Amino acid sequence: MENDGTQHDIKRQALLVAALKNSRHYPYPAKTVRLFETHISWVLLAGRYAYKIKKSLDMGFLDFTTLAKREFFCAEEIRLNRRLAPQIYLDVVSIGGSVDEPVIGREPAIEYAVRMRRFSVENEMDRLMRRGAVQPQHIDSLAQVLAQFHLGLPPMRPDSPYGTAEIVREMARQNFTQLPPDVAGLLGHGALSALRAATENEFVRCQRLIDIRRQQGFVRECHGDLHLGNLLIRGGQAVPFDGIEFSPELRWIDIIDDIAFPLMDLQYFGRPDFAWRLLNGWLENTGDYDGLALLRWYASYRAAVRGKVGAIRSAQASLEAGQRTAALETSRTYFNLAAQLLQKPQARLIITHGLPGSGKTTFAQAALETLGAIRIRSDVERKRLFGLAPLERSQSSVGGDMYGAEATRRTYDRLLDLARSLLAESFPVIVDAAFLRHDERVQFRRLAEELGVPFFIASIQACENVLRARIEQRQRTARDASEADVAVLAALQVAQQPLQDDERGVTVTFVNDGQQAAFGAGNAGWNRLKSTK
Repeated sequence: MENDGTQHDIKRQALLVAALKNSRHYPYPAKTVRLFETHISWVLLAGRYAYKIKKSLDMGFLDFTTLAKREFFCAEEIRLNRRLAPQIYLDVVSIGGSVDEPVIGREPAIEYAVRMRRFSVENEMDRLMRRGAVQPQHIDSLAQVLAQFHLGLPPMRPDSPYGTAEIVREMARQNFTQLPPDVAGLLGHGALSALRAATENEFVRCQRLIDIRRQQGFVRECHGDLHLGNLLIRGGQAVPFDGIEFSPELRWIDIIDDIAFPLMDLQYFGRPDFAWRLLNGWLENTGDYDGLALLRWYASYRAAVRGKVGAIRSAQASLEAGQRTAALETSRTYFNLAAQLLQKPQARLIITHGLPGSGKTTFAQAALETLGAIRIRSDVERKRLFGLAPLERSQSSVGGDMYGAEATRRTYDRLLDLARSLLAESFPVIVDAAFLRHDERVQFRRLAEELGVPFFIASIQACENVLRARIEQRQRTARDASEADVAVLAALQVAQQPLQDDERGVTVTFVNDGQQAAFGAGNAGWNRLKSTK
C-alpha cells in the first residue's frame, strides 16, 4: 500500500542508512559496520551493537509510515522482546542531526532505532539444525523457557477483540488468498484446494473449543512467530527473540498456537523426535493437555503460514533464478507438511510397569520420541494435584500425605481421565507410572478395549543393586519429579502384584540393568510397540 509519500520517506531513510554505514557516526569505536536488509527494516551491525530501523511502509498488517508510529513500534519491540531476551534487547535510541550527518542519541529525532546487543546468527536454531548441532538439552531448555513464559502471561481482557474463532479462521484463509496467482499454479491448484478444504473441515471441528479456550483465558500476549530462525541458543540455553510487535492480532493468541510453531518447524527440519520431546516437556510444565485438541489445527496453520511466506518470496522480482526455485521448493514442502499435520495417527495406549529406579521414565522418554506420543507421568500429575511443580519437593512421608492410598487413587484417576481424552483425539499415549497393582493395570486395559485401540504393558526390569544405585543418584541430583527413596523401594517390593498370565500376551519386557542399548533403536521391543495388535 505504498504511495508517493511513503516512497519519498523510504528514499530519505535509505540515505540515512547509507550514512550510518560510516563508523564515525557511532558514539563508540566500531571498526566495521555491516548492513542487513529485510522487507520491513534495515539492521546495522556496528561493533558490539545492532541498530534496527523500521521502513516507512504500510503493508496492511503493519503501518510504519510516520515517525511517531516508528517510535511507538520500536518501543513495543523492546517491551515485548525483553520478556524473553532482556540480554539482547536494550533500548530505543533517537537519531538526530541530518540524513547526511546523523548523530545517534541526539534530539530532535529524525529517526528511531531499536538498539540490541549483537549475537552470532550461526547460533540461531535453524542454522544449528542444518549443521546437526541441536542437542536434546537445547530442546529441554526451550520447553522450560516457553512453558514459564506462557504460564506467566496474564489472560486477555474479556472486552478484547482478539483471539476469536472467526479471527483464527480468517488468518488461516489468508494463507491461501494471499498467494501470488502465478505461484499458486506452480504449487498445484489441486493440492492447495484439497488442503484448503481439509483446513476448513478441521476448523469446523475446532471452532467451539477455540472460543471456549479464549473464555478460559488461554489467549495471551504471546511471542507470535516462534519458527526456528527466531530461536537462539546462547550459553546452552534457548532464547526466543524477534517476536511480533507490529500486530496485536498476531500475538494475542492461544498458547497452544504459539507452541505449535516450533513443533511444526522441527518436523519440517526432519526431527519429529525433537518435536515430541519439546511438546511433552512443555505439557509437563504447563499441564495444558486440553489444548492438544487444537494442536493439529494450529500446527497445520503454522506450516501453511511458512508456505505462504515462501511463495511470496519466490515471486519477488529481485531474486535470482536459483533463489526463486529454492523459495518455491520451501513453500511446497511447508504446504505438504500442512496437509500431513492434519492427518490423525493410530492411537495406542502403553503403560509402564516397574519398581522405582528401573528406568520407566527413561523408557517413556525414548518411547515418546520413537513412537511419537504424549507421555503422562504419575510423579508429575500427583504433584500437580497438590499444587506443586514437577521438581518441587513435597516433604511427604512414605505412605502418608500425597503418597497415601487416597492420593494414589486420585492420581491414577487423573491419569485415566487424561489418557481417555488424549486417545479420543487420536494421540498415542504413554502412561509413566509404577502400575504394580493388578487393578490399576486392569482399568487402563479396559479403557483401551472400550476405545478400540492397541494396548501394551512395557515392563522395565532391573536388579536390586542397580535400582538402589539409581535411586540414590537421583536423590543426590534432585533433577527428577520422582521422590521415591530406598525405603519406598523396599515397601513396593513387598506390596507389588506380579503380572498375570493374561497380561503377558500384551507385555513387552525391557531389561535395563545398565546396558547402554536397553532402549536403543535396535531393541526388538519397539517393533512390537509399533504394531496395531
